[in-house]
Amino acid sequence: MTNAETISKLNEALSTLIKAYEELQEENTGLKNRINELEDEVLELEATKEDLEKNVDELKNHTQEDRSNISSMLGKIESILNRKVGDNNNAIAKNESLTIKEEEKKDDDKKEEPNILNSNSFENVLQQKEEEKKEDSSSNKIDLNRMASLLNGFNH
Repeated sequence: MTNAETISKLNEALSTLIKAYEELQEENTGLKNRINELEDEVLELEATKEDLEKNVDELKNHTQEDRSNISSMLGKIESILNRKVGDNNNAIAKNESLTIKEEEKKDDDKKEEPNILNSNSFENVLQQKEEEKKEDSSSNKIDLNRMASLLNGFNH
C-alpha cells in the first residue's frame, strides 16, 4: 500500500466520521428540542394542576358555605313550622275554652232540658274538634309540602 492509498482511505474514514458526527449532532439537537418541549408541557401541566387545586378549594369552601346556609334555612323553616303548629295549638285551645264557656252558658240557661240535649251538644263539640284536627293536619301537610319543595329548590 502506498502513501496515496493510505491517505485516501484515511480521508474516507475521516469523512465518514464527520458525517456520523453531524448526524449525531442533528439527532442531539432534535432531542434537546424535544426535551425543551416536554419541559414546557410539564410547566403548563403544573400550572393547570395548581389552578385545578385552587378551583377544588373554592368549591369546597362554597360547599361548606352552602351547607351552613341550608342548615340555617332549615332551622328557620323548622322554627316557623313549630310556631305555626304552636299557633294552631293555641287556637285550638282558645276554641276549646270558648266552646266550653258557651256550653256552660247553655247548660246554665237550659238546666231544665233533658240530658239528651247535653249529650248531643257534647257530640257536636267532639265532631267540631275532630274537624278542626283534620283541617290542622291538612294545613300541616301543606306546610310540609311547601318545605319539601323549598328543599328541592336548594338541591338544584
